[in-house]
Amino acid sequence: MVQNEKLISVIITAFNIEEYLPRCMDSLLKQTYPNMELILVDDGSSDKTPQICDDYAEKHESIRVIHRPNGGPSAARNAGLKAAHGDYIGYVDGDDWVEPDMYEKMLAALLEKDAQVAICTYRQVGKGAEEIHPTGKVVELTKEETLEIYICGHEQYHIYHSVWSKLFDRKLIEGIEFPEGRKSEDIMYTTWALTRASKCVFLDTPYYNYMVDRESSIMNTKLHERRFQDEIPFWKEQIGYLEGLGLFELAKKASFQFYRRMLFYYEDFRDKKMKESAGEMVRLFRKEETTVRRIYKESFVPTGDKLRMKLFLLSPGCFYLVVKLYERVVIPLRQ
Repeated sequence: MVQNEKLISVIITAFNIEEYLPRCMDSLLKQTYPNMELILVDDGSSDKTPQICDDYAEKHESIRVIHRPNGGPSAARNAGLKAAHGDYIGYVDGDDWVEPDMYEKMLAALLEKDAQVAICTYRQVGKGAEEIHPTGKVVELTKEETLEIYICGHEQYHIYHSVWSKLFDRKLIEGIEFPEGRKSEDIMYTTWALTRASKCVFLDTPYYNYMVDRESSIMNTKLHERRFQDEIPFWKEQIGYLEGLGLFELAKKASFQFYRRMLFYYEDFRDKKMKESAGEMVRLFRKEETTVRRIYKESFVPTGDKLRMKLFLLSPGCFYLVVKLYERVVIPLRQ
């Protein structure tokens, strides 16, 4: 058991999730770490969510409720953070839930390794959930190692931009706020935090359970708008921010990951018969073709990715047909 004098504040955002919120709150109330405050932010819900929030607060002293007009998850999290008193800050989406020892284990790892951010593996739940193979290891990471994994990925350890898989030292995130009025706000928040941290610790245990198939979720609606108005500008902002810090090699790697992701977006738009969105993605590549070709000449870009991009720039339609043929024929044969 870690020393209990450290207070953990967990900020839970809730918007029209009456069906899911009790499961989330019950999982937080079952935490094995005793010194916690739960700040439940009702973001202008129109169902029974506000009443559920108040019912929990009436029964449990550790819960405080903030009712506010609907402003989106960024504004709700910022409101919760302003009200938090904790030495450490965690975030949970109200339609997800956590394992009983999540915050005890994450805080223990932070204190043992003298780190500023703890990051855990998470488990997807629902239709389309990806299979994971956690090792249970606790891995100490330098700032450079953390950023490399965050930007470029890792075969085993996955550091995503989602803030709910992390526990932050309050001093580290002082002055950082979520960008309001836009979705995918975690991208820059996590980038800002990780570039400040001198050391992080990764726990390869799925302490967080993430719902992936809730049809009314923000992540599942207005796909075109979310990608072009929120995600793409944030990914570009991330690249510029890394350049501004003088992390030029990492910024080039972030650029490669950005264009690699845009190819996936193009495939996804085509799969979903979103012709206008796919066309806009092609126009993005045409506009930035000089930059794309420069980045894809870098030695860190795998040969297979170079070939994929070369084919796409030559003919997006042929690229899509080849990808689908590969998925239907080559992958099953390999399996």
